[in-house]
Amino acid sequence: MTDDQPEGAEPNDEPSDADTDETEASGIQEGDFVRLAYTARSVENDQLVDTTDQDVAEEEGVDDQQQTFEPRVIAVGAGHLFDAVEQDFIGGEAGDSGSVTVPAAEAFGEYDEEEVRTISAEKIPEDDRYPGGHVDIEGEHGHVNTIIGGRARVDFNHPLAGEDVEYDYEVLDTVDDRIERAEGMLGMYFDADLDMRIEVDEVEEEQMVEPDEDEGDEDEEAEPEFETEVVEKETLYIEQSPQLQFDQQWMMGKQQILGDLIDRLDLDRVIVEEVIDGTGGMMGGMGGMMGGMGGGGEEADLEAIEEELEDADIDADEITEELDDVESDE
Repeated sequence: MTDDQPEGAEPNDEPSDADTDETEASGIQEGDFVRLAYTARSVENDQLVDTTDQDVAEEEGVDDQQQTFEPRVIAVGAGHLFDAVEQDFIGGEAGDSGSVTVPAAEAFGEYDEEEVRTISAEKIPEDDRYPGGHVDIEGEHGHVNTIIGGRARVDFNHPLAGEDVEYDYEVLDTVDDRIERAEGMLGMYFDADLDMRIEVDEVEEEQMVEPDEDEGDEDEEAEPEFETEVVEKETLYIEQSPQLQFDQQWMMGKQQILGDLIDRLDLDRVIVEEVIDGTGGMMGGMGGMMGGMGGGGEEADLEAIEEELEDADIDADEITEELDDVESDE
């Protein structure tokens, strides 16, 4: 008992603010990765918004889309899911399930009558110039309501604007494997099967050396000095598939997506490897060229080939030597 504590008073067992701050929150928290199964529908019209269930996709007739329907790995707090849904399972455990209604304002926005605008029908591609047609005009996506004469009424609201959305979800498990985490994050942007691996590389880096204060003229700043050091960098390698290479979202947002990946997986860097399957080199490609010229072994017209190669800015002498070698072997 302290001197200033009243006689007979019980000791104060309430935790201090410092003790509370030091207590770690239990259960799933922001920054964790979870594998989630869910189905979302609009409340008013029971319209399917999104699902990870293959059976639901088949029932709704959307299983023919180029999309994989399976539970998804998400980074909690990364904006991959509506905040109301995440807040419902934060603090919970794997195996928890629930149902959450996301208000329209927090889902796809309230319906805005001012976003229904009249434009010239000529701005709409002819193939999309009908009621219900989807259009992209000056960077905005919308759908055509009506066309009368040369004017069209286009609704630029999101198709689900004004709709409350109900999510039924189940947290299947938490995900610790970093490759699975990376696949989950990239899977939020692209439905592509990517080969990935994490390696620790030794990399040479130039490091600035602090100048010796005892050296040099005090009135002049010492020139910075550098030395090469070998450092270890934890690297995620991603093999870029042709499907990903030409994906517009990947080309435009690659830096931001990979930066988020580095932060959330605590990596030093990401290296994207571009794999090109070809015909096996220069001479492999030349076979097709010569075939197109009517070439035929020993009877090939070398002068004609040389002229064609010069036009194509290719070293004709080198190719001629290779052809001579082939004739000698024969």
